[in-house]
Amino acid sequence: MRSPFRHGALEQPVVEHDSNTMDVNRPVEAGHPPVFDIKHPVDSSEASDESFTANAQDGVRKMEATTTVWDQKSLVAAYILMWIVTFVDATQQGASGSLTAYVTSSFASHSLTAYTGVMSGIIGGVLKLPLAKVLDIFGRPQGFAIMTVILVIGLIMMAACDGVQTFAAAQIFYWVGYNGTQYVISIFIADTSHLKNRGFMYAYVSSPYIITVWITGPLAQAYLSGPGWRWFYGSFAIITLVVSAPLLGLFWWNYQKAVKAGIIVPTRNERTFTQNLKYYLIEFDAGGLFLLMGGLVFFLLPFSLYSYQDGLWKSPLVVSFLVIGGLMLIGFALYEKFVAPKTFIPYELLLDRTVLGGCILAAVFFVSFYIWNAYFFSFLQVVSGLDVTRATYVTNIYSIGSCFWSFAVGALIIWSGRFKWIALYFGVPVTILGVGMMIHFRQPDISVGYVVMSQIFIAFAGGAIVITEQIAVMAATNHQYLAVVLAIEGMFSSVGGAIGGSISAAIWTGVFPKRLAAYLPAESKGDLLTIYADLTTQLSYPKGTETRAAIERAYGDSQRWMAISSTLVLIIAIGSVLMWRDIKVKDFKQVKGRVT
Repeated sequence: MRSPFRHGALEQPVVEHDSNTMDVNRPVEAGHPPVFDIKHPVDSSEASDESFTANAQDGVRKMEATTTVWDQKSLVAAYILMWIVTFVDATQQGASGSLTAYVTSSFASHSLTAYTGVMSGIIGGVLKLPLAKVLDIFGRPQGFAIMTVILVIGLIMMAACDGVQTFAAAQIFYWVGYNGTQYVISIFIADTSHLKNRGFMYAYVSSPYIITVWITGPLAQAYLSGPGWRWFYGSFAIITLVVSAPLLGLFWWNYQKAVKAGIIVPTRNERTFTQNLKYYLIEFDAGGLFLLMGGLVFFLLPFSLYSYQDGLWKSPLVVSFLVIGGLMLIGFALYEKFVAPKTFIPYELLLDRTVLGGCILAAVFFVSFYIWNAYFFSFLQVVSGLDVTRATYVTNIYSIGSCFWSFAVGALIIWSGRFKWIALYFGVPVTILGVGMMIHFRQPDISVGYVVMSQIFIAFAGGAIVITEQIAVMAATNHQYLAVVLAIEGMFSSVGGAIGGSISAAIWTGVFPKRLAAYLPAESKGDLLTIYADLTTQLSYPKGTETRAAIERAYGDSQRWMAISSTLVLIIAIGSVLMWRDIKVKDFKQVKGRVT
């Protein structure tokens, strides 16, 4: 642990400005404030052999300067408050996952359960890169405040939605905000922890999931049986604001301490509105952002929507979406290569095999996860016969198991000083084993205990994968690019999840209704569309009846193809881990200031 910063010991203050250039010798240009260098704080209790990250952007420099004024109590308080924020978010997320099928069913659109997460996954993931820019240019507190507001807007929209389309739009706001707040927290942990300890600290902040697994099921059931799902989202809009305010206040208070100590010297932005607009459009690569998000959304949505169109894959809507999406993705690549003043994705980072391998692993893992997970909750209720509470317990096995095992993974990284071996010899192969087991076990007349066993394997292995992939991308760079590489990793994860959700929806809409039509007894065939569209209707047929057995068989056929697809995708994960350099993280100096 670093010794406390002593006021007045900093040789040069950090000056707030908007430029990316940190060259002290650069002449002052019109509309740009002067730029000053920053040197290390002199502390008599330790050698002055560290300097602040060279050529870092303002947000990074301000964070490094601010950590020098953090006292021990503030740092402990920050970690406690982050745990509380994560606890509330985890409770809301877990219960919402149980309620989503009922929300879509209330609009007679149960088959669109996976669709609601496609756009939110894409947009939420891609927006992490501009959020990284916000954090690097403006600062961590500002990013946390913006994301909290967006999250609350999403909750309010879900409480007030009047259709599955509105609910899907609300999911975009919610997931952008949720991913954003958790991302800012992860960046703060990276800012305030040694690399060798970071996996353990991530495990600590994720540990609320170990508790919320027992809360979310009864909570979802209580709202369904009581005031309804709308009140659930409305309640958490208020709760989220209440628990986020203290953490934001602590961030801001320590930032102001650095300002008062003269470490950070605010300056006035002298650019005009037009100059500002042009500057930030370039800085955030607005053109590339638009092409990438639009291309992914247009290309992936047909997988969820094709079964609703006349002509299926040949329908004009589906074909036009695929063509437009493909052209936009090609346009994105060409724009970034030949036109963009600043590239959306920093290719120099992606060219590093450890960063690229970590990102590929993140994408593949989430593609696989969302293929088998999208209709898992409904499967547990319809086929396994579990109520909302017990089904939620099973779906949350991944959360509790991965978070619990993350502590072990963090401890192993501290002990060994390395991380690659954990992913290569445990994380990836055990995940393949667990997902492969579901090909056989997620069928009618198979005990739910076998499903639970496969979930435990996936959970422990998933905890190892998530921690090691994040350590991998961070170990391959310096503090200046921590936010960026975590944003890229997060983007690959979210887009992978969206792709997985799209594949799952395509399998569901391609297999389930056909098998349902084939298996339903004659007296129930007239209710085919209602059964297909509504989970409540599916559950209304008692276990043991011919109609319920037909529904369960159709579920089993769909789940088998999902599990097979999910297992095959994971083969790529082996090669992605082999790409990593075997980096030793012991005694790896990456961040400045007071760290854990």
